[in-house]
Amino acid sequence: MSAVSQFESHKQRFFNHLLTSMKCPQLIKAIEEDLAAQNAIVIQIVSTNEELLKRRLNKVPSEEWKDLNLDLTPREYVMDYLMSAFPVHLHSIHSGVDGEERSEPVFDADGSPVISQEAVALRDALVDKLACLDPIPGALEQLLWHFSNKQIAEVTGRSKRVLKDDSGRLFVDSRGAGANIAETAAFMQGDKQILIFSDAGGTGRSYHADLNAVNRRRRSHYLLEAGWRADNAIQGLGRSHRTNQASAPMFRPVTTNVIGERRFISTIARRLDSLGALTRGQRQTGGNGIFSNKDNLESNYAEYALYELFKQIFQGRFAQVPLGTFEQMTGLSLTSHEGGMKIDLPPLRQFLNRLLALRIDMQNIIFERFELLLSQQIEAAIAAGVYEMGVETLRAEKFTVENRETVYTHPVTGSVTNYLKIERTQKNNIRTPDEMLEFASMYQGKLMVNTKSGHAAVSIPTHSIYDADGGVVPRVLLVRPQKETRIPVKDLESSTWKAVCVERSSQGGRKK
Repeated sequence: MSAVSQFESHKQRFFNHLLTSMKCPQLIKAIEEDLAAQNAIVIQIVSTNEELLKRRLNKVPSEEWKDLNLDLTPREYVMDYLMSAFPVHLHSIHSGVDGEERSEPVFDADGSPVISQEAVALRDALVDKLACLDPIPGALEQLLWHFSNKQIAEVTGRSKRVLKDDSGRLFVDSRGAGANIAETAAFMQGDKQILIFSDAGGTGRSYHADLNAVNRRRRSHYLLEAGWRADNAIQGLGRSHRTNQASAPMFRPVTTNVIGERRFISTIARRLDSLGALTRGQRQTGGNGIFSNKDNLESNYAEYALYELFKQIFQGRFAQVPLGTFEQMTGLSLTSHEGGMKIDLPPLRQFLNRLLALRIDMQNIIFERFELLLSQQIEAAIAAGVYEMGVETLRAEKFTVENRETVYTHPVTGSVTNYLKIERTQKNNIRTPDEMLEFASMYQGKLMVNTKSGHAAVSIPTHSIYDADGGVVPRVLLVRPQKETRIPVKDLESSTWKAVCVERSSQGGRKK
């Protein structure tokens, strides 16, 4: 269990750093546009690769630090793991008293474990293969090497960093105890227009457009790496948003289209939801609208969707992902010793972690099915009237209190809890023919007219659902002037709704 845990943590850290590094080229372009628009840049990260840098520098003599040939890339984590954790000790097979065969390590005459040269060769081949991959520097290095430390104020916990000189050569720069204070002052005074801070630099400091500071440019705050702690993420966002500021910042979460990255966003979104619910009783409070409900993949509905996904894979109803292939790719076992499906299935977080290491096409296939099953669960809950929306803001033309009933009176303070029955009067918003046509062109929908009633509608392809056998049931969203319904494509084709041209659809709409 310890070995598996260590392997999975290294793997997750590797992909997290890899994805963060992959965002940097596009982030650099966005920063250059912001600088051209006279904005000041604030970049929020979590990982600084300081421990990795220290290990690498310990292997290099200090007199060579002025001219380094050093790659600090996410692959270093995997190479370090392989060198320390790859099993190279020779084992032999022995039969126990009960007749079961066991694998036991082999020791020499001195009691030292015997090294398997075959295992060493396998490990070295893997390390060589990794070393041949193109290097992808860490996020901090990419930004510092592109804009240089003369433009960037770094407020992190690093004591050393690798910089580039004007000729492109790498050298080690030592940061003193007062470096963060000096860098913050340089940014607030306008000497530097870009500031990068980590968790170590996100405590007790302010980077907002203070009216008392020289640098009063509007802040563009990039959340490059959200991390795992909701309180730290919100605290970091608050560093550029304070009272007495010339302008409010623009918050810009940076993400990729790699499906597996939703795992990191999901964790922070879930914790932000909890934070909001605990602080003010309103879930939108925690994330301030930065993350939506769909980003939270760790809800009860997601648990039900995951169970349905596992069941479809086990029963062979997911043709693109056979059971054996899924278990081999993810290392997750769905089969019990008796041959049936396990009762204690892998938890959702573990599933999301393993999903991150799959090839992109396989990530997309599995996650698409999972997301459709999740939306199916939510739709069913909404239809049954049991979907938990949290605290909602109700809007209407008019609210009228029809009845007031006292349900509890506190015996000491005399405070009263009332039950109110409220009538809501809402205005009917009927879409005009022009609005229906605009809606159709916006979402590439088809114009429809009911041949029996003459009513007009727009059909838009929407997410599918799955039947009892795991088959895909394609559906469309049928948008009418006053309501919207989702129906299977087969039901639409057999109904009296028919696709028409623009003129006839408009006439149908006017007739209604």
